[in-house]
Amino acid sequence: MGGFFKSSVGRKVAMALSAFFLMFFLLQHFAINILSVLNPDLFNEVSHFMGTNPLIQFALQPVLIFGVVFHFIMGFVLEIKNKKARNVAYVKNNGAANSTWMSRNMIYSGVAILAFIVLHFIDFWFPEINTKFIKGDWSGTIEGVEGFRYYEELTHKFVSPIRVGAYVLAFVFLALHLLHGFTSAFQSMGATAGRKKTLQNIGKAYSILIPLGFIFIALYHHFNH
Repeated sequence: MGGFFKSSVGRKVAMALSAFFLMFFLLQHFAINILSVLNPDLFNEVSHFMGTNPLIQFALQPVLIFGVVFHFIMGFVLEIKNKKARNVAYVKNNGAANSTWMSRNMIYSGVAILAFIVLHFIDFWFPEINTKFIKGDWSGTIEGVEGFRYYEELTHKFVSPIRVGAYVLAFVFLALHLLHGFTSAFQSMGATAGRKKTLQNIGKAYSILIPLGFIFIALYHHFNH
């Protein structure tokens, strides 16, 4: 296993697999959050199920956190390795001709996304951990709110225009990151050149529509709170 991660191909495959996992999670996360716009009661029900299901909380959640950490660490490792391997002068003179802006700046969009994840954890995940594992409250309710609390907590976070602006900016960076990362992940797994155009089209649709959907959710709750 150590030899696998020492090879360039092995690192790229590992990066691609973690990217697939996170892109699937992102799609599932969006599917749940859009319910807060379409059907708040159903959003509360689904959120409570996800937040109290032992399989999700004690098995899938740790896997997700590991996947996020692994993807970012591997991204930084690949960036360092690539910088050491390439001719800097050549890249400066010919970078725009040989690669896209997104591919040359994946590390910067990745750092922006990482900063957003920290904010997102502060907004939602840390309070959930405190409520369930520190206070021991798994009821999903809160005083003064009828039914489950999840919709109320979500909409409350999007009152501040500064926070909403940060979310919007983060999802713009996510779109830029995905525009290169989606196709790159498939290529690392051996996708043929003949399928490149199809993958690029699917990647563009995913990379634009999913972040745009999250932006819509944030703006919708901000203007309708």
